[in-house]
Amino acid sequence: MLLACLAGALLTCALAPLLTRAIGRNVGWLLAVPLLGAAALVALGYDDAAHSPAEPTPAVVESLPWIPSLDVGLDLRLDGLSLVFSLLVLVIGAAVLCYATRYLERTDRADRGKHAGFYALMTGFAAAMLALVLADDLVVFYVAWEATTLCSFLLIARSGDGAREPAIRTLLVTVAGGLVLLAAVTVMIVATGTTRISAVLTHDVWGAQSGLTTLVAVLVAVAAFTKSAQFPFQAWLPDSMVAITPVSAYLHAAAMVKAGIYLLLRFSPVFSGVPAWTVLLVTAGLVTAVFGAVAALRRYDLKELLAYSTMSQLGLLTAMIGVGTTAALSAAVVHTIAHALFKSTLFMGVGVIDHSAHTRDLRELARMNPRMPVTATLMVLTAASMAGIPLLLGFVSKESMLAAFLEAPGPAWAPCLLTATAALASVFTVAYAARLVLGALGGRNGTVVPEAPVSFWAAPASGALAGLVLGLVPFLLDGLVSAGASAAAGSTVEKNLAVWHGPVPELFVSLAVLASGAALVLARRRVHAVLAPRAFPFSALDGVDRAREGTIRLGGVVGSWTNSPAPARHLSIPAVCLSVVALLAVWSTTELRPVRIAASEPFDWLLALLIACGVMAMMNARSLISAIVVTGVVGFSITVWFFDLGATDVAMTQLLVEILTVCVMVLLLRRLPARFSSPGARRRVVALLVAGAAGLATTAGVWMLTGRREASPASEYYLTHGYNETGGSNLVNTILVDL
Repeated sequence: MLLACLAGALLTCALAPLLTRAIGRNVGWLLAVPLLGAAALVALGYDDAAHSPAEPTPAVVESLPWIPSLDVGLDLRLDGLSLVFSLLVLVIGAAVLCYATRYLERTDRADRGKHAGFYALMTGFAAAMLALVLADDLVVFYVAWEATTLCSFLLIARSGDGAREPAIRTLLVTVAGGLVLLAAVTVMIVATGTTRISAVLTHDVWGAQSGLTTLVAVLVAVAAFTKSAQFPFQAWLPDSMVAITPVSAYLHAAAMVKAGIYLLLRFSPVFSGVPAWTVLLVTAGLVTAVFGAVAALRRYDLKELLAYSTMSQLGLLTAMIGVGTTAALSAAVVHTIAHALFKSTLFMGVGVIDHSAHTRDLRELARMNPRMPVTATLMVLTAASMAGIPLLLGFVSKESMLAAFLEAPGPAWAPCLLTATAALASVFTVAYAARLVLGALGGRNGTVVPEAPVSFWAAPASGALAGLVLGLVPFLLDGLVSAGASAAAGSTVEKNLAVWHGPVPELFVSLAVLASGAALVLARRRVHAVLAPRAFPFSALDGVDRAREGTIRLGGVVGSWTNSPAPARHLSIPAVCLSVVALLAVWSTTELRPVRIAASEPFDWLLALLIACGVMAMMNARSLISAIVVTGVVGFSITVWFFDLGATDVAMTQLLVEILTVCVMVLLLRRLPARFSSPGARRRVVALLVAGAAGLATTAGVWMLTGRREASPASEYYLTHGYNETGGSNLVNTILVDL
């Protein structure tokens, strides 16, 4: 069932360009059907597992061999947490595809393929996110994680001429996080000996090695921060608002940014008790929450305002996960659902306004007369849910978060500080929610902006209606939230959602937040005067650009070390490295017995003398012809020595190399100078020192290896596994070619 859902999503992505060329922009309605079908399948599949008496922890597991030699398979696992995110990815993805059918411009029959790339990338993003949240293999998870990065880059980059730089900056930040995640995945696989995520989460290594646990916790947290735009990696999220509105509605409500939240929730059972994890998540989350909320009050562009509000809401989610209690994780799951609903609806609503008014700027909208009663109702409902107004799902989730902050573990002052900071961010949330609605729809003079067609606001209406219904009867989410929180906590959690819990402390905090937010709304002119945009001496985007420029400069410096045609520069690098390795090896070796040297034959001395004379002649050669002749003499002498010592295979290889080398040099004779230029004294001294050090390093290596009496672990491995692994009986050959 899970494999069928994933295969269906991938097939939808593959067929999207063909269907778009045949149908045009209306193909979004058709492409939404497989996503909704997959959502129904995962819901029914989990429901069957939940009602199975043989399953104490409900989960659907399916597997398909992929790389059996590395024990990596396409392992999929649907538990409560995967179910929550799968439904968000699929249902909201389907809604955005339907919405895009009216957002995208109409094309004639000849240009129907114009939107093929958009639909292919959007369905591909849905498939990548579905694979990510269902993956039970670290390698599959990482591949899906990077696939979302690539899809987001391409979706942003195709949004116009001004999208190139924002797309590159987004790619740089998220790819950096991907590299950090790769390090975490590698360490986890090596430490646990398995790639299965479910096995990694229950492995004993996390309780036995605190240093390893802390390291992996920090790596996972940083990777999630880059994806979910948490401080100090938040700059890419507002920057990516150059993408068209359907892309923003999906990536920043249910897909891209939610990947980081899913990662944090998935590994919460392992790291929730790690101090570094708690400090990182709570600190970064609350800083991002307050910063994003204040920044949203300073924006005139509606999408930019929503971008900063997304950042703020994700900060609250991150802090919740950092608290780590069952109440906090339950609240995080509830708010993830609420945020996906109201933020996707708000983005789509802004797109409706933009299409009708041809602007998203609050200053221009204030000089218009929007007559859009349906759109206004949808925007008010969803903005109120974001602000935490009662009888909406956002109020239920905000109260759950405040309750969890009030009960946070730690010193006596910690719950008060956490609650006060979250309440401060929530006060600003009320203010920017009102700024969004009043600024977008509060104009009463100027150009009349008519209501959009019903087909345009049908998708956002479904999200607004869902937030209202679930706010009135939140107990409908009890089963889903309990399942998700249980998977995130690693233990059974029963969550009972309700609008009214009595006169509890979080209720009074909510009332204080709403009252303070209302005061800011009434004094919005003064607030805006205080928070009016001003020039700052630094910018996070400038930091990304400087890091990018520094990386390019560093690459130029490193590349300059090897971009010379002079062989001496190329040979000096491995020679110096060999000398350093030999020095460290001699320094670290304490036990060496006397070297046993076999008796030399006269022919050995003759060949050694011939090679030494050839080397001296090569050092003093002035013409190219003489250098080629002398080089050939040295090479063929070594070949004869290998034959004499019985190393026939090595001698044949050496002979072929010498013949090829001489042929190549002869072919180049006409294009090279007849005589060598005379190097300066400094260059000759440096070359002599490097060559002498390499010779001493080689001598030291021969002495150390010959002086060993016992077999090393490496030699034991080659002797034991060499033939089975490679099929070759000559260990020298198999080491050089295969191992």
